[in-house]
Parts: sequence; structure tokens; C-alpha cells
Amino acid sequence: MGARSGLILPITALAIYVLGGVGAFGGIALIVFMKGRDLFGYGDGRSIGFLFLCTGVCLSLLGVILMRIFRNRGW
Repeated sequence: MGARSGLILPITALAIYVLGGVGAFGGIALIVFMKGRDLFGYGDGRSIGFLFLCTGVCLSLLGVILMRIFRNRGW
């Protein structure tokens, strides 16, 4: 049980990193392909793409920082 519980935080950090990467690349796709088109009633696809891009980059950076902290702390 101790070995498995020690993997929860690093796996969460990796999931945040991957989710950020998907969001960033999805944002880039929205910026390129949805210029001037409505995205499910939420607004212009390009502006939502910029939101996804910025949020994805922030999540990727958070995931990398968390992975480095967990690796150096021995968790």
C-alpha cells in the first residue's frame, strides 16, 4: 500500500502535463482552423483557441514543476 500511495502525486503531475499539452495543441488547431467561426455558441473559435493555448501552456509548466519537485523530494 505504501508504494502505491507514493505514486499518486507523480501520476497526477504527469496527467496535468499531458492535459496541458493536449489543450495547447487543441488551442493552436482552433486558432488556425476556426478563424471567424462560432464555436458551439461560446464565441469566436480563434479567441477560444487563444484561451486553450494559454491555459495549456500554463498547465504544462505546472506539470513539469510538480514532476521536478516530486522527483527531487523522493516522493
